[in-house]
Amino acid sequence: MSSGLSEMPETVIPDEIPAGADAPGLRDLAVPGCDLHIAAMPPERDGLPPAVFVHGLGGSTQNWALLMERLAGDVDGHAVDLPGFGQSPPPDDADLSVTAHMRAVVDYLELAGRGPVHLFGNSLGGAVATRLAALRPDLVRTLTLISPALPELPPQRTALPTGLLAVPGIPAAFTRLTRNQPVEQQTEGLLDLCYGDPGQIDAERRRQLVDEYQRRMALPYTMDVLARTARGIVRAYTERGPQTLWRQAEQVTAPVLLVYGLRDKLVSYRMARRAGLAFRDSRLLVLPEAGHVAMMEYPELVAGQFRELLAGVARVAAQP
Repeated sequence: MSSGLSEMPETVIPDEIPAGADAPGLRDLAVPGCDLHIAAMPPERDGLPPAVFVHGLGGSTQNWALLMERLAGDVDGHAVDLPGFGQSPPPDDADLSVTAHMRAVVDYLELAGRGPVHLFGNSLGGAVATRLAALRPDLVRTLTLISPALPELPPQRTALPTGLLAVPGIPAAFTRLTRNQPVEQQTEGLLDLCYGDPGQIDAERRRQLVDEYQRRMALPYTMDVLARTARGIVRAYTERGPQTLWRQAEQVTAPVLLVYGLRDKLVSYRMARRAGLAFRDSRLLVLPEAGHVAMMEYPELVAGQFRELLAGVARVAAQP
């Protein structure tokens, strides 16, 4: 399956599906402290507004390929591999907190001159996008959050294994326990965690997911990046005061589309109501059969709802 992402000239248990191995070459952009890998979806025509897509823990730009393809007639889309994920190397300072990931995306937007953008985030990427929209409203036109990792205390039981990545020693234990486990079995466990119905994935896509998971787990820094980022999420969940993610959600002025799946094992649907109250200008899409990665499971529905968001924003702008 071809993702349609174009080549541009050069200038444990994760909570996301690993990328497919079907992407052509992409672009590397040097930002302070790290190099970011960027995937571009060629827009169907000139003059479309820019959009940026931010993946979750263990994910990559390819998590957005299906949705970006369907939105090629609406936006000029770029997806970012966060530091340490996909094909982006870890940052020089080893800081993988939510704020550090946000700074990397801000640096990219400023260096690429793409703001303000339609900003998309899934899971960890949703937390990064929320903080960015609150602190840099000048860079965000609209905000689309798919199962955003906003603080949920206590977390649902099925999310606890991912949270354990933050505990010292657990990533190493996970590596030992899975060392002799077939990569196909490891990938199937990840699909069961993230998809509402893994049976929807065809054989070719499964093969690509297995290949990418194997590539990623062979990297010497993968488990360290997962552990450090998981600790960053835990810190963000336990923050207090005006810097908390829920307080920052209340500061977001951009129109927001919230997408939740009733079969999500990592972000409970119960958080949809709180999110709807926190974001001052929000609309909600609930997908009964979706899991944690609705943009991969139901890209047509998510794309259609985003177009509704754009139409609503245009109607408001046209009013006297």
